Amino acid sequence: MQTFNRRQVLQTAGGGLGWLALQSMFHQQAAGASGTKRLDHPARAKAVIQIFCPGGMSQVDTFDYKPELEKRSGKPFDPDGKLQFFASKPGNCQASFWDFKQHGESGLWGSDLFPKLAKHVDDLAFIYSMQSKTALHGPACFMMNTGFTLPGFPSMGSWVTYGLGSESEDLPAFVVLPDPKGLPPGGIINWGAGFLPAVHQATTLDSRAGQQPINDLFPPKDFAEVDRASDQAGLDFLQTLNREHLAQRQGDTDLEARMSAYELAARLQLSAPELSDLSRESAATQEMYGMNDETTGDFGRQCLLARRLVERGVRFVQLYCGAENTTAKKIRPNWDSHEDVVRDHGHWGRVLDTGASALLADLKRSGLLDETLVICTTEFGRQPAAQGASAAGRDHNAGAFTAWLAGGGIKGGVGYGATDELGFKAIEKPTYCYDLHATALHLLGIDHTKLSFYHNGIQRRLTDVHGHVIPAILRS
Repeated sequence: MQTFNRRQVLQTAGGGLGWLALQSMFHQQAAGASGTKRLDHPARAKAVIQIFCPGGMSQVDTFDYKPELEKRSGKPFDPDGKLQFFASKPGNCQASFWDFKQHGESGLWGSDLFPKLAKHVDDLAFIYSMQSKTALHGPACFMMNTGFTLPGFPSMGSWVTYGLGSESEDLPAFVVLPDPKGLPPGGIINWGAGFLPAVHQATTLDSRAGQQPINDLFPPKDFAEVDRASDQAGLDFLQTLNREHLAQRQGDTDLEARMSAYELAARLQLSAPELSDLSRESAATQEMYGMNDETTGDFGRQCLLARRLVERGVRFVQLYCGAENTTAKKIRPNWDSHEDVVRDHGHWGRVLDTGASALLADLKRSGLLDETLVICTTEFGRQPAAQGASAAGRDHNAGAFTAWLAGGGIKGGVGYGATDELGFKAIEKPTYCYDLHATALHLLGIDHTKLSFYHNGIQRRLTDVHGHVIPAILRS
């Protein structure tokens, strides 16, 4: 008679539950086990959708209007030749490649790169004075996601689920939808749990049409030995073994969490297909998200899935508009426009404009925007001077970039902070990720100074020893 050890049973029972990939789904057992779960004050938001645009979106070509840059366009940015940008010496001042106009009742400025988002300007709060501590893509992505430039620290989504848990029994608390073109700079560390319990790491979903949302969640189609009935029998047997194993190890929370992961995996076999079946959405909704367009379809699908996730109780959803940085073929795979801003930002601007505007409109129409905080950011900005022989690109700029927020207690139609007259550096109310994170936690009902975890002799926080809530962008 063939014998199996416990690891083999775990791997084989169920015919492919994705037992390795699903370790991040222990949310129900451990949600808030070491976190607050008790709100520090009344929450304005229940969930967060964060749009991340890797590569470095140009603030002076999108939302940070600089008339003086237009006046000085074509003149030397650094006449004395003392400055060195990240990868180049400064070229001449370069005005925005797109025209700017005022929009909405607020009269806030936006470029023609985002004609659809411009219609939502009165729902948006802009932070014009964002800064980073590094102009390197990977470390800057880590900083925006975790508050640290080094890898190994918990992401904001992990901290949120550590503090609040999930409202869904059948879906993970923290979900990431990477760009179908690939992972962002720094890879999966961007949404890791760091030193927090592993249950708070994000679950990545494949948003591509026709793909399983989670690898190995279902048995292979040619695996005839497993059907729904035999699958359930295997799960029941596995549960019996697990309970006997746990009975000898009372108080082992890691073991209990792992068991919860497999139970959730079984429920996901029902919930995940329903979640990812966008054919149930109306043709008008799919058209609004640009899903029928080759350029905008992938990100539009991500945005629509984000709405469906939060309405099903997922606490934190992060979606990426762009992937890892490589050299350009037709376009760069993200916003890193060293050679040609019009080519690269032109492509990704249309992608973001279509998906993000549809998401805002859809959340507002359904009433979810009031309780869902939407954040759109990048890891750093770009320089006001031209780069390259053709003067068509822009170099990295850690000294200034723009982020925007909407919904979930945010006051729309306002701008916070400012850069200098050329958009080179934040000079009024300089803002780091710590302040953005502190504000997001505040809207979720969490005091960022109280949400902590003891690690290696230090009581760690998402905001480290920094961070201030930004009252100017909050509704009264």
